[in-house]
Amino acid sequence: MQNIGSLIMRFSPAAIALSTLLLTTASVSVGKRPDVQIDPQSLAMASEAEAARKAGDKEAAVGWYETALAVDPRNRAAYLGLADLAKEAGLKGKAIRYYKNALDIEPNDPTVLVQQGELMIEKGALESAKKNVARLRMLCRTDCSAAEKLSSLIDKSGEKKPVEQAAVELKPVASQLPDEKK
Repeated sequence: MQNIGSLIMRFSPAAIALSTLLLTTASVSVGKRPDVQIDPQSLAMASEAEAARKAGDKEAAVGWYETALAVDPRNRAAYLGLADLAKEAGLKGKAIRYYKNALDIEPNDPTVLVQQGELMIEKGALESAKKNVARLRMLCRTDCSAAEKLSSLIDKSGEKKPVEQAAVELKPVASQLPDEKK
């Protein structure tokens, strides 16, 4: 009987700590929303952004998209809208970053992988674009046309030769001038 009593006394602090931890962890997860639920307010703001974009007010659209992301950073549509606006403005690096944020939320979207890959190719980031091709090939089961399209764009960009430097008249530097005899 003494053995059982000493075992209970020895392990009861650990058992209490473990049960407290489990109760705390369980109560925290009860109040969380699933990741697939995006705040309705954020969705409404993204809709306002799209309406502003269609009306031609790109500055207001950017503001609405950014506000939508401040309300709920899981709003993938807001990232895609910002990426499209950045692409239209010629801000390729920024667009690539927004596409990356959208891919962090949904990594298996072939359309976004292609759009991001095309911009990477335009910027000369061929290795990064090749990673997108590999990812696309991993995702496709039968139709890999998106991967083939991106792969052919990479091949074509590799064929381009660098622009040759125009001939420039070189003027000798004073130290390279021949010494004149006096």
